[in-house]
Amino acid sequence: MNRFFRYGGIVASIILIAFGIGSIVVGLDGRNTVRSDLAREQIVGTPDSTIPNQLVNTGSEAQAFAAVMRKHTLEATDGQTYAQMGRYVDTSGKPTNDEKLAATDPKTKAPVANPARNIWVTSTALTTALNTAYFAESVATFVTAIGFALLLVGVGFLVLTLVALRRLEPALPTVPDVIPAEMVERDRLPV
Repeated sequence: MNRFFRYGGIVASIILIAFGIGSIVVGLDGRNTVRSDLAREQIVGTPDSTIPNQLVNTGSEAQAFAAVMRKHTLEATDGQTYAQMGRYVDTSGKPTNDEKLAATDPKTKAPVANPARNIWVTSTALTTALNTAYFAESVATFVTAIGFALLLVGVGFLVLTLVALRRLEPALPTVPDVIPAEMVERDRLPV
């Protein structure tokens, strides 16, 4: 049974160490992918942001830029979100949900859509992408930390298995170099 626990502990340790190393590699790769993809977009913080004139290339910078985009979008839509805006605009350019009051496009004869809603849709798509980058980098960082924890647990478990179980082995009786003659005579079997 002792041998089973020793080899089982060694196998479990190797698996933990392998998963730890794998998690570290995947986490660091994910973090680098997020950062390189953000940098490739060449987004630069606006002067009124918390990252003015700075290239957005980390998850936290992406989140900060998304907050500024939302602020700008609310300024462009007079403080209204998509759900609060009228679906159409009337002949004077005011938002309305009444199709009968909406201005009509001369070419299509369809009601004119509220352009502020398009601004909101575009902004939502972009800020969602930026916030997803923040989330992805956070997950990658967490995976890296878990990898280090698994690595440490695996190494600790291996040390425990190799050292502690060795101490628990019963000591084998030592055989004397010379066997006393009376023991030889006594323990001899008849031939």
